[in-house]
Amino acid sequence: MHLERVEFSDFRNFRSLSLTPASSLNILTGPNAQGKTNLLEGIGFLLAGRSFRGAKAAALPSWEAAGAVVTGHLRRRDAERPLQRAVSRREDGAWVVTGERCPWARVIAFGWHDLGIVTDGPHARRSFLDNFAGKLYPAHLTALSRYRQILARRNHLLQRGLDPAALSGRLGPWNEQLVRVGLELIGRRRSAAAVLAGEAARLYPQLAGNGQVHLEYLGALGPEPTEAKFREALEGQLSEEMRRGQTLSGPHRDDLLIEVDGRDLRVFGSRGQQRLMALALRLAEADPVT
Repeated sequence: MHLERVEFSDFRNFRSLSLTPASSLNILTGPNAQGKTNLLEGIGFLLAGRSFRGAKAAALPSWEAAGAVVTGHLRRRDAERPLQRAVSRREDGAWVVTGERCPWARVIAFGWHDLGIVTDGPHARRSFLDNFAGKLYPAHLTALSRYRQILARRNHLLQRGLDPAALSGRLGPWNEQLVRVGLELIGRRRSAAAVLAGEAARLYPQLAGNGQVHLEYLGALGPEPTEAKFREALEGQLSEEMRRGQTLSGPHRDDLLIEVDGRDLRVFGSRGQQRLMALALRLAEADPVT
């Protein structure tokens, strides 16, 4: 895919800017606070409809501007497509993003914070895997949001100090929903992890020169989770869950193992290996997403 042209109007510090990127490598250089990251953010916003920095829509228009617009022209082999994204304010004061997506347009942002995919706790790897699974399977993020709602309500019950017998009855319906939606998430995560494993095994040696990569989804419910196992885990840990006020079994406890040459990179990898793996994982997102 080639972004042949991109134009900004009232986006961040760009009142008006037009850029024609080269078809190969493009390098942005210049002093700090001149808008290099803003330009990359704008390209990502055009292609994906959101800020890779996690900024809210209200933060994207220039100071005191009524809105922002980013337009561009994409080409892929024989296909070409004009594209536009806009940020505007509704009558009720809320900021909204409008514009159509291009199904074959892809953008992968890589920054210093991506090192956390490898070095931080399980939450960072779960978030990365869920975002990738959401690109492969559009229903995944909706299910993830539903799971979090169920989990929050179940945890709320655990924190109320109810009698065990009464609590068990109240938890029943939430347990069933947690099991059903949780196994759905685990299935998609495992599939996404398998795709990432193949891509990372191909890309990492190209970046590092060598290294045998192994990625494995580590599920708290074991390698072959079932509804029966999930229910058994919830029931068997109820006393401890009541003491701690939180659900102790489910996909919210899972992790992604990342190894090179049989060593866990989080613990035994050098800083250089960890950075290269983070980059390889980001690049691994590109080809599988259609």
